Amino acid sequence: MVRLIEAKDVKDYVIWLRCQDGTEGEVDLQGELYGEVFEPLKDKNYFASFIVHPEYHTIVWPNGADFAPEFLYSTLKVHA
Repeated sequence: MVRLIEAKDVKDYVIWLRCQDGTEGEVDLQGELYGEVFEPLKDKNYFASFIVHPEYHTIVWPNGADFAPEFLYSTLKVHA
């Protein structure tokens, strides 16, 4: 099970993530913001308002939008 433990806004639609297994890196979600629930996230300031949900172990926004932690992990660009 993938669990996110930390997330930081990097720029625009890029988020730095750290997972419980120690993996960390960046995800660019600009191309993933389609559908009604993700429409508000196209505003960069609103996009940056995410938190790491303590029970769901993923990033969530005030409007209820979220991404599955497994999806985020699979798109993580790890920096060596």
